Amino acid sequence: MLFEDTYKTVETVSTGIYKEKGSKFIAFVYPVKTEAEIKIILENLRREYFDARHHCYAWVLGYDKSAYRTNDDGEPSGTAGRPIYGQIQSHDLTNVLVIVVRYFGGIKLGVSGLINAYKLAAMDSINNALIVEKTINEIYKLEFPYELINEAMKMMKDTGAQIIETSFESQSYIIYKIRRNLAKNVISRSEQKYRFKMIYIGTE
Repeated sequence: MLFEDTYKTVETVSTGIYKEKGSKFIAFVYPVKTEAEIKIILENLRREYFDARHHCYAWVLGYDKSAYRTNDDGEPSGTAGRPIYGQIQSHDLTNVLVIVVRYFGGIKLGVSGLINAYKLAAMDSINNALIVEKTINEIYKLEFPYELINEAMKMMKDTGAQIIETSFESQSYIIYKIRRNLAKNVISRSEQKYRFKMIYIGTE
């Protein structure tokens, strides 16, 4: 049985909105890959919406959803970041950042009202987004002697590997990526037929 080797994310930036008792909650969902990228987006949004009372958010990174964070940005604990994160989870997304900007309308919403408002604003932005399924890919370095270039290139073509970088010197190599569930086939073929050296670089 093959392991799951796909994940869902959003294709482009999308927005949503929710209004309650004069307060306005503007939500944004972004496709992201790194914490550095998230930091820049947050800084830019805070500058653009400098007059808003709160800039609450949640994000999830990694094909295995192992990295995540929530932030209430001054709202009562658990009333903003967690419900935003809950919407990311319920849509089974990763590599996403959802930010909800709140303009206070003068009337307090209470804990349950805040949770509901941040949840619905986040939900609206995700519902308006184009959700796509992507494959989990593994990246390898294939090392081989120069005289076996043709064999190495044929193997790349036959297995559907995507070539990232090549070097055809005396000790040649190809850096490639391939869908996770197909990676073992390339390794097996390489070791059994050609005895190429395979070096694992990473997963994306």
